[in-house]
Amino acid sequence: MKWILIAFLVGIPLANAQEPPAWFSESLLELRDDVADAAKQGKRVMLYFGQDGCPYCMRLMQVNFRQAAIAAKAQQNLVALALNIWGDREVMWTDGAVSTEKQLAAKLKVQFTPTLLFLDEQGGVALRMNGYYPPHEFDAALDYVAGRLEKKLAFADYLKSRARSAARETLNPQAFFLPPPYDLRRSAAGKPLAVLFETAQCAQCDELHAVAFKRRDVLAQLAKFDVVRFSLSETAQVVTPQGKPLPAAAWAKALGVGYVPAMVLFDARGREAFRTEAYLRPFHLAGALEYVSSGAYTREPSFQRFLQDKVERMRHEGERVDLWN
Repeated sequence: MKWILIAFLVGIPLANAQEPPAWFSESLLELRDDVADAAKQGKRVMLYFGQDGCPYCMRLMQVNFRQAAIAAKAQQNLVALALNIWGDREVMWTDGAVSTEKQLAAKLKVQFTPTLLFLDEQGGVALRMNGYYPPHEFDAALDYVAGRLEKKLAFADYLKSRARSAARETLNPQAFFLPPPYDLRRSAAGKPLAVLFETAQCAQCDELHAVAFKRRDVLAQLAKFDVVRFSLSETAQVVTPQGKPLPAAAWAKALGVGYVPAMVLFDARGREAFRTEAYLRPFHLAGALEYVSSGAYTREPSFQRFLQDKVERMRHEGERVDLWN
């Protein structure tokens, strides 16, 4: 199959600077064939899920993909294909199943944009990135995928070996964090629970504290939760919402938390309702918290649809909506 390099992807209404760069490819979206053809070139397929009006998608296109070294590395090692999470184009997944773009996004549980899936030579997912990652971490992901390291070590462990941007040597304190002992069992009349996982030397964690945790809308939503924070390597004992005692680090591993900052949200009955991973700006973090605190997650399975409805209501009421600041 021959890929055609284009500057505008037909059928993907990504506005202005959100359009994928010209080195992205267009295919018939028969992904099983795309994977095989990429393998013949010694490359892997990168699937990008985006949507119109997504500030993180714009950031990926205008910051990450504008860096020459990243763009060159991506072109050398990947065949990049763009999908619209609300699109109606027909896609054949690697198992032969046919669906629309939006049906595939739902099947793959795409809740954030951008979401990137890097496919191995058999059509399996070698690495999944939910949300926006800054250039130094995204560059590391490209090396991880190109080096076919997914069967040797976890991406989170690989990131630890890479040079970090300047960040605090210790975790940031917050007055709203619950102190020990950490008995996180819930009661029907109690609050839902927000569990934040971080590490030291995490620039994104620092920004979360310096920016998002000073915003009124975020703090108003956090007040509706019991909030607790752990390091991914923390040995403190925790009684989980399900009543199981174990070290915090072991709980993070059991939850499948691999990236920081990550926030896992549990409802008042102690069941996981939603989680955020990687880079979230204040508006989207407040939205994620409201998605759970309001109970909307039980009625609307798509977080993105919930956010769209929220933006429409705010604008209808005359409020200014800034998705990035």
